[in-house]
Amino acid sequence: MKNNHVFISVVHYPAVNKDKKWVVTSFTTLDFHDIARPARTYELGGYYIVQPLEAQQFVISEQIKYWLEGFGSSFNPRRAEAAKLVKLASSLTEVIEKIEKDTGKKPKLIATSAKKYPQTVSYSQMRKEIEKKEDVFLLLFGTGWGMPEELVSSCDYVLEPILGPGEYNHLSVRNAAAIIMDRLFSVNRENI
Repeated sequence: MKNNHVFISVVHYPAVNKDKKWVVTSFTTLDFHDIARPARTYELGGYYIVQPLEAQQFVISEQIKYWLEGFGSSFNPRRAEAAKLVKLASSLTEVIEKIEKDTGKKPKLIATSAKKYPQTVSYSQMRKEIEKKEDVFLLLFGTGWGMPEELVSSCDYVLEPILGPGEYNHLSVRNAAAIIMDRLFSVNRENI
């Protein structure tokens, strides 16, 4: 796969609420395939769902089993193929350790955010870094009201915000993930 050195993660913890307090957000089944399918389309190395709550982990595990071993695997083989990328982790540290163990390299972290940070880069800059294939990357997507500033600030890169023509800026993680993957990996996006 062309981009198997790039992984993505939807981070349910740490996340922040509208008061900027750290919280755990809930997994939604829509995120499973609506993020796995573009990850497979753009040939990424894997899609990690970070969820520390056991009850939520059970739901995610059951969905993975349904698409890889259950009725879903034969009912819709194309979705099953995308589901092969999905992995569950209790923490972001666990994801980083798994990727490092599997690839032999500690991944460079790329945060997504609705605001700019000192290490904010354009999509064309990030695309060039990824295309060098010198490093392994983990692209982080926040949930709720985003990732804590401490986490975003600790990342190696922060992608520039996705902006519309007005002030409204509140995309779902599914929408943002699809837009960002297209900007970074689509063969039709050479000049972004």
